[in-house]
Amino acid sequence: MRRQTASAVFELCWESGLARHTDITCTDSLNLWRDYLPPGLEALAESGPGTRLETRLPKEEPVPPRSRDRVVSVAPEQFDRHFRRGMTIEPRLGRFYPVGILQRLPGYSRGDRMPCRCVALEEKRLRFDLNHPLAGRDLRLAGELVARHDGGGPERGGLARDWALEAASGGPGMQALEPDLEVDFRSDDPFARLDEEPDERFYAIPRLAHHLDDTALARLSAFHGRMLRPGGRVLDLMSSWTSHLPGTLALERLTGLGMNREELEANPRLDERLVHDLNADPRLPFADESFDAVLCALSVEYLVRPRELFREVRRVLRPGGAFLVTFSNRWFPGKAIQLWPQLHEFERMGLVLAWFRDAGGFGELETWSLRGLPRPGDDKYSARLGASDPLFAVWGRRTGEAV
Repeated sequence: MRRQTASAVFELCWESGLARHTDITCTDSLNLWRDYLPPGLEALAESGPGTRLETRLPKEEPVPPRSRDRVVSVAPEQFDRHFRRGMTIEPRLGRFYPVGILQRLPGYSRGDRMPCRCVALEEKRLRFDLNHPLAGRDLRLAGELVARHDGGGPERGGLARDWALEAASGGPGMQALEPDLEVDFRSDDPFARLDEEPDERFYAIPRLAHHLDDTALARLSAFHGRMLRPGGRVLDLMSSWTSHLPGTLALERLTGLGMNREELEANPRLDERLVHDLNADPRLPFADESFDAVLCALSVEYLVRPRELFREVRRVLRPGGAFLVTFSNRWFPGKAIQLWPQLHEFERMGLVLAWFRDAGGFGELETWSLRGLPRPGDDKYSARLGASDPLFAVWGRRTGEAV
């Protein structure tokens, strides 16, 4: 077993005050001899493909318990407002920053990227929480062995990975919204864009090209396939030449609302096609309770009036209907709202959660992330990136309550 590696999937599940969360980490380099698996998952090392085990992680590992000692108070001038070249950063309540942005903080340097959260803004002091974003959470971890690689993989010079820690690192927890801490997503003109020319002019040229790698696209279609019921009436917002649905999913009707007629005509799944600029007019041209589900795939970062649109989505959904919002880490820089690239990719799920919350009338809120799958070998970016584009999803269901 010493040289044997495996492909595996680790699924971290937890809850916050507003939503349920599932964060998935994939690997094709699990060292079955050297790497650490938490109690309850150790048997994966001796198991065959398809084996899935689950465990509840102890409070003290892999994430240290929450400690008041890790909430620090700094002078306002210690916050490096020029941490990123070419831009001025102001501390905002509830937002995350790399701890290296805090100058002269004992034990840390400018290169430290561990996240810290701004929890108080006072005239003469700022307070930041350096606890892990998942500290104090009840964490459940599932592991599934996908395949064993008897030929072994590249040696890592004695490096052993703790896969519970890997699953909890790099962002999980940063999407949480808590009732006792209002996150400031409204300051600094968040909906301004680099390119403010009319959207109808920018999208007048059809773009019949995918913007994610094939693995990510296949997983996005599979996600929609799991979430949508066959035979439903579905609205695809900001639609284009593909709706990212599995070919086996039969719907009663699929309506596409987008910006380019030629792109919509090229989409063979659509039964109805409408050209409509949601940034100019977020009102949806449909009767109340028209749809069983609404999709917004790989486009939410372009909305300049999202709260108005989310309220409209609620109106056209039937009670219990789902609004599924998905995105990755690739977009048109000129047309994305300027807040979007300022946020960590997991923090963006928190932003979308806030839009659901502010719109009102949505319940059963959830987030989902997928990272670490290998990029297809024939992808033009495979030599540079290696990993497939990550996927992030936020969704909620229309409640039956009046808003």
